[in-house]
Amino acid sequence: MTRNNDIAESVNRVLDRYFQDLDGEKPVAIYSLVMKNAEKPMLEFVLRQANGNQTIAAEMLGINRNTLRRKLTEYDLL
Repeated sequence: MTRNNDIAESVNRVLDRYFQDLDGEKPVAIYSLVMKNAEKPMLEFVLRQANGNQTIAAEMLGINRNTLRRKLTEYDLL
């Protein structure tokens, strides 16, 4: 199993639990919910791995540095 599959399986497990916890209620804005709850910790983690170097973090993430800075600002991580 590849690491990509590990991440996908983790997301599936969390979503499965989320739907179970809804107990029949209609889910709303799942995409936004997942992105907000996954993106911020991912950015924090990668930035730590890059020792705070935004250029290295952006390279690790596969995004440009300006996009990273925008996201860091959006999540109050600067």
